Amino acid sequence: MKRIIVETEDGSKTIHIEDLNETYHSIHGAVQEAFHVFINNGLYFFYNIKKPIKILEIGLGTGLNSFISLLESEKKQLKINYVGVEKYPISAQEFENINYFDDVFKFYPEFENRRSEFYEYYQKMFTSEWENEEEISPYFTLKKLEKDFFELRDYTVNEFDLVYFDAFGSQVQPDLWEEELLTIVANLTKDSSVITTYAAKGTFKRGMKANGFRIEKRPGPPGKREMMVAFKNFSYE
Repeated sequence: MKRIIVETEDGSKTIHIEDLNETYHSIHGAVQEAFHVFINNGLYFFYNIKKPIKILEIGLGTGLNSFISLLESEKKQLKINYVGVEKYPISAQEFENINYFDDVFKFYPEFENRRSEFYEYYQKMFTSEWENEEEISPYFTLKKLEKDFFELRDYTVNEFDLVYFDAFGSQVQPDLWEEELLTIVANLTKDSSVITTYAAKGTFKRGMKANGFRIEKRPGPPGKREMMVAFKNFSYE
């Protein structure tokens, strides 16, 4: 499938798959979508938890969500063990052309005197070996899995506190939003956990409810009216 780099409305870039007419991130702004969906409506709920948390990302893609999570881990001094799953990793050329570092780092002026250090972290996240857990920073470890999402049925159950569900949209890959995969993902979460996604899909809502999650619809990122967060035995109030 042919992939091209395109610019989104907030100036950051993403990948567009021409054959599917699908982008890795919102054309209305890749970076602002990542902050809104996965940080403000996901990681945010764990800021006051004084123990390491484990995050699973369904759709590692360009690494944008993981890099922002690393910066947040340093900012909040929250230890994060991060597992990102991606069947079709981006190339070194694509990573270089997208280059989210400046787009994201400008939101963390408190780290300006550590800019070179964080740039090394950013590069290390891409160059780290697949299938191996690596310490990227004192607060962040990363394990990248080159797998089909459905292969996660063989992964350790009850392991993750938080899931970033960032699969391609249901219009191009509807099976990723049906109960089979949602049950696989739900089985990987701890008894108290959160799953956040950019979508407001009825099949996602029903699949999560069938697996014991409570669903909240929330305002979506720019260009999208709604999104969803699923909570299992988890209270943020």
